[in-house]
Amino acid sequence: MNVFKRRKILVTHPGGFHADDLFATAVLSIVFDGHVKIIRTSDPEIIAKADFVYDIGLVYDPETNRFEHHQKEGAGQRENGIPYASFGLVWKKYGEQICGSKEVADRIDRKIVQPIDASDNGVDISKPIFPGINRRGVEKLFLDEAPTWKEDRKNIDNIFIKQSKEVKKFLLREVKISKDEEEGCQIIMNGYRNASDKRIIILDISLPRNLYQDTLAMLPEPVYALMPGGDNKSWKIEAIIKSIGTKESRKPFPENWRGLTNGDERLQAVTGVSDVIFCHRNGFTMQAVSKESAIALAEKALIA
Repeated sequence: MNVFKRRKILVTHPGGFHADDLFATAVLSIVFDGHVKIIRTSDPEIIAKADFVYDIGLVYDPETNRFEHHQKEGAGQRENGIPYASFGLVWKKYGEQICGSKEVADRIDRKIVQPIDASDNGVDISKPIFPGINRRGVEKLFLDEAPTWKEDRKNIDNIFIKQSKEVKKFLLREVKISKDEEEGCQIIMNGYRNASDKRIIILDISLPRNLYQDTLAMLPEPVYALMPGGDNKSWKIEAIIKSIGTKESRKPFPENWRGLTNGDERLQAVTGVSDVIFCHRNGFTMQAVSKESAIALAEKALIA
């Protein structure tokens, strides 16, 4: 039986919608298990009677469930300077409850909430390297359903409600992903803490590249990470990036190893390892058949 005696009334602004109000709606729908009524209006009487008001109303008061950020004084900012938008304000109150831990809620805040809050507040968090080439944020997938300037807008409220349900599914999936990432980070950190040589981190399970790269890049010592390959028939050795956001390795594999495979006798000769499989031509990753050979390659590369 649903524990809520009546649907919670959620009020946000009418007209065109943005990621801020769309994602805030999805968060509240998760909190109340979809038992909500969404109203898009600027009617002050409806706003006054609502259970939750966000992105409208010029009041930020989490105790009375008012999550506005357009008032002159704003609604505060994070330690890194990114100001809160309504999505972030709602997530600040309910993120940990949804995720089950502060660590997972913070991970989603960094990945999804802060970029959307920054954009909604007109704050740039990245700059394009190539003129005219920009990344599209994940929120665009949901905003693309909004009518274009040439299309009829009479059904925009229904589109908003439909898309909020899609965002809800997306966020719930992100919670699952982030929980698994957090568990993976703990495995990586245990590998780091247990390493006899903290330049070579050995993991006994295959994990996503971005996870071990970003985690180890935040530590000063790691140079190479070793783990089973995806086929569990080989071992992967990968050079750690210099910092999060770059693809430049701290110490790529030696130049004379690169681009060679086990079909080329030179690879065994230059590495001194008989079961080496290949070295990428850009020098950031290698493979060997055995764990022992992977360790040997990492040790040789350190002093090469």
